[in-house]
Amino acid sequence: MLRINDLINHYAALCAQVPLRPIRSDHDYERAVTSINALLDAGARDEEHPLADLLEMLGDLVSEYEHTVLREATSTPGEILRFLLQQNGLGQSDLPEIGSQGVVSELLAGKRSLNVRQIRALASRFGVSPALFIDASSQNTSSRVTSKAGSS
Repeated sequence: MLRINDLINHYAALCAQVPLRPIRSDHDYERAVTSINALLDAGARDEEHPLADLLEMLGDLVSEYEHTVLREATSTPGEILRFLLQQNGLGQSDLPEIGSQGVVSELLAGKRSLNVRQIRALASRFGVSPALFIDASSQNTSSRVTSKAGSS
C-alpha cells in the first residue's frame, strides 16, 4: 500500500537536494546542472552506482529544457557556445580541450564547425546534452543529400 504522506515528505526532502521536477526557469536549469556535476563527481556515471538512475533522470530533464528553451533562444552551435561561455564567466582561452583561442574564435564566428570530439568535450564541460551543439540546418542539408542520393 502506498503511504502518500510518507511519499510527500520523502519527495520534498529529495527535491530540496536535487531538482526532480520539470525545469521551468534558468534558475531550475542551473540547479539541475549543478546537481548533475555533483553526481558525476561522486561517480554516478558508473551504471552500478546507487545514484546512476538519478543522474540519468536529471540528464533527461536538462536535455528536455535545452531542447525546448535554449535551442529556441539560440540557433547555431556558435551562439550556444557563446551563451554558455558568458553564463560560466569563461573566455575563449578557457577551452583548451576544444583547441586554440583562434579555433574557438572561428567556432564562435560560425567560420568553423564543431567536430564530434569537440562536441563531446563541450557537453562534458558544461554538463549539457551533446545534441545542443548539433547544427539543425546542417542535419537537414545532409539528410536531403542522402535522400537524393538514395533515390537515384
